[in-house]
Amino acid sequence: SMALASALAFEAPKLGLRAGGITVDHGLQPGSDLRADEVALRMRGLGLDPVESVAVAVGRDGGPEAAARDARYAALDAALERHGAAAILLGHTRDDQAETVLLGLARGSGIRSLSGMAAVSGAGGRYRRPFLHLDRQTARKACMVQSLPVWDDPHNTDPAYTRSRLRHEGLPALEKALGKGVVEALARTAQLSRDDADALDAWASQAEASVRDAAGRLECAKLYALPPAVRRRILRRAAIEAGAPAGSLFARHIEEVDRLITGWRGQGAINLPGRVVAQRQGGRLVIRQG
Repeated sequence: SMALASALAFEAPKLGLRAGGITVDHGLQPGSDLRADEVALRMRGLGLDPVESVAVAVGRDGGPEAAARDARYAALDAALERHGAAAILLGHTRDDQAETVLLGLARGSGIRSLSGMAAVSGAGGRYRRPFLHLDRQTARKACMVQSLPVWDDPHNTDPAYTRSRLRHEGLPALEKALGKGVVEALARTAQLSRDDADALDAWASQAEASVRDAAGRLECAKLYALPPAVRRRILRRAAIEAGAPAGSLFARHIEEVDRLITGWRGQGAINLPGRVVAQRQGGRLVIRQG
């Protein structure tokens, strides 16, 4: 993040852009407020303006890592609105991307999870990740050359966190077994998976209208005729539109709903997150609030 702040402070004035910085204090460690103030001081020293240190309250939903991420992005979104910013730059590197791909693979949640982080994402493309093609070591070297102090978050080495174990145990073990180049290969996998997932999403979006009847209900026979990857995307979208939280809707949920189409044996309704129910009625698939 400090390497990104330095690069932004150098490039923005040449482009006639105003660039600021924000550091988020999650309050999960003793002295985290002092550390956040130090980071803010360094960003001001680089010439960024405005600079903020924002404290957040981390909840419990989804586990500690997910809760911290949700709180952090909420703070970033609020800062963007507060200052009328065009974008938020994030310091994720190619190594972070490789870790994200492996985590998605472990969850078994489909090709979209293997696509990792997008270079541009969020509402209106607000999140930008210009360092996704750089490895973490290059970013650290950039800080060393500029004599920028680098602080390593203790959570990044805490084995209680899945990503930390993956970073310090999983990836090194893979490189030992498979040789160097694992990180680069995983990053390429992310891009290829993203291209495929985008194409399938577009196909599903175009196909959805053709599988609904005049009343807008999903027709099971027409859904059955679609390739599974396209059909399940339509089912997932329908479940989310009915009120199922996207973050709680897993592959196993969609597989159960899909069996109402492909393995119909008179089974009853399928309960989904968000009190959403899916059931087959007279050749139609009905997904709605229970």
